[in-house]
Amino acid sequence: EDIDARKQAEARIAEAETRWNFALTSAGQGVWSLDMRKGGTTYSETWVRMLGYDDGELDGDPDRWLTMIHPDDRQIVAEADRAHLDGETAFFEAEFRMRHKDGHWVWILDRGKAIERDREGRLIRAIGSLTDITERKEAEERRKVSAAMLADEKERLRVTLQSIGDAVICTDAANRVTFMNPVAEKLTGIASGEALGKVLGDVYWAVDEETGQRIGLTRPSAADRHHCDQNARAVLIRRDDTRCSIRQMVSPIMNDHDEFCGLVIVFQDFTDARALQRQLAYAAAHDALTGLANRPSFIRTMEELVDRCRLNGGEHQFMFVDLDHFKAVNDTGGHAAGDALLKRVADAIRNVLGPEDIVARLGGDEFAVILKSGAPARATVAARCIIEAIRNLGFSWDGRPHSIAASIGLAPIRAGCGEVDEIIARADAACYTAKAAGRGCVSAAPDEVSKDEAEPLPLAAAS
Repeated sequence: EDIDARKQAEARIAEAETRWNFALTSAGQGVWSLDMRKGGTTYSETWVRMLGYDDGELDGDPDRWLTMIHPDDRQIVAEADRAHLDGETAFFEAEFRMRHKDGHWVWILDRGKAIERDREGRLIRAIGSLTDITERKEAEERRKVSAAMLADEKERLRVTLQSIGDAVICTDAANRVTFMNPVAEKLTGIASGEALGKVLGDVYWAVDEETGQRIGLTRPSAADRHHCDQNARAVLIRRDDTRCSIRQMVSPIMNDHDEFCGLVIVFQDFTDARALQRQLAYAAAHDALTGLANRPSFIRTMEELVDRCRLNGGEHQFMFVDLDHFKAVNDTGGHAAGDALLKRVADAIRNVLGPEDIVARLGGDEFAVILKSGAPARATVAARCIIEAIRNLGFSWDGRPHSIAASIGLAPIRAGCGEVDEIIARADAACYTAKAAGRGCVSAAPDEVSKDEAEPLPLAAAS
């Protein structure tokens, strides 16, 4: 009966072991078993095939598998084996490379456990499994390479953004700052460490130079997901209320799924360039000597006024001012004296007119005025004031006094008055009439409806 019971127990153990081996084999795992009583180590068919050998070819020598381990991995295996045999670990576990029969290396995950020792603690029996993890290791290596390449690329981009001359700020989808380069720190006056994580508006506040309205930097609409917004007239307002003219470009960051991930704001200090633009624009529209509007800009202004009068009605008065006896100043004192006198005349004309009236130097000693008030009576009074101011200049050069005067022709700017050159010609003709009448007086152009002759209005009539 004892013999039958033992045989039944052994049969059950054999059956269980068969099922266990089958399960491991089905999972692609090889099984090894060390039994010093039976002469060494045996390996399952899956185990040996994993390394290109035939069934039973590696059985026997318990240390043979150690010779198949990659030299660089032997220390790892030895340490794991020692730790388990010394009772430091519940299981032996290690990942290492083993040489395939054809010479290439196979990555192995080996798990095992000592299950019997003799009285002196020497190992008698152990069992374990091996799994081919080559594909996993290769995938991990590819990920490592990709991660390293990505890190290198990120570092190159970081160094590039840190070293370029443009200021750069990046945000996430919640409009919080994720990056600032040194130029952005300098222009905003805020350190990167303080800015990171803050809402963009706490770090970067830009307004339109002309309107003063804030330039919003928010999530783009679906239609503008890939649109870069440029603004060459932005002004950056810092925390201390100082301002800096900038040129900015805002680009959305989109991921592979076309989802919005944040913004990149690239901006440059445009203060000097903007100041130069203003200087050039001013120089293009003003007379270099007197600072008055020059002929081209004055003509453009007149054209706009004529068009508005045609559309909306209204009336303005045009004056053609020509200096009397100016040539004598140039002939005796030279061009320096003439230039000094022209500056004095420009100031005198400006000082007697209102802030809305427009004054220009047409060239030489010829000036022009647009009175924004349309009353003809005011035009006559203003013209006489100009003549009086120029007569009383008291100009002298090198100790020699010069007496000059001015003659003025008037013409209206209104609907039906013709083109700009016609208005100027009409006022010029009236000015010629004033000069013919003895100079130092004002003459109104004939009414284009009645065609009356121009009548000179001497200065004395104003008193």
